[in-house]
Amino acid sequence: MPKADPDPERAEPFILGEAHPGDLGVIIKVRTGGDRDRDGLTAAEIELRLLEFGFVEGARVEVLHEGPIGGDPIAVRVDGIRIALRRAEAMNVVLAPEAA
Repeated sequence: MPKADPDPERAEPFILGEAHPGDLGVIIKVRTGGDRDRDGLTAAEIELRLLEFGFVEGARVEVLHEGPIGGDPIAVRVDGIRIALRRAEAMNVVLAPEAA
């Protein structure tokens, strides 16, 4: 499956879990939904983990890499710190687009 090129014309907020390498954004919201994920974590626990990793409003995020099978996990840079996370967790992070 070919990888999508970063979209420099993106104007609408987007979900980190749907982003591809090269995409840039600024966190505008960390949201939680559902009762539990596949590891049995509650929405509040997932939100707390993301916040502890630095996924806070205003943080700059760049998608660096994605896994070879299904694009999972993804590696991102959050305000200069590299973090790997599952796309399921990344679906909770809403970004405003940022130009390269």
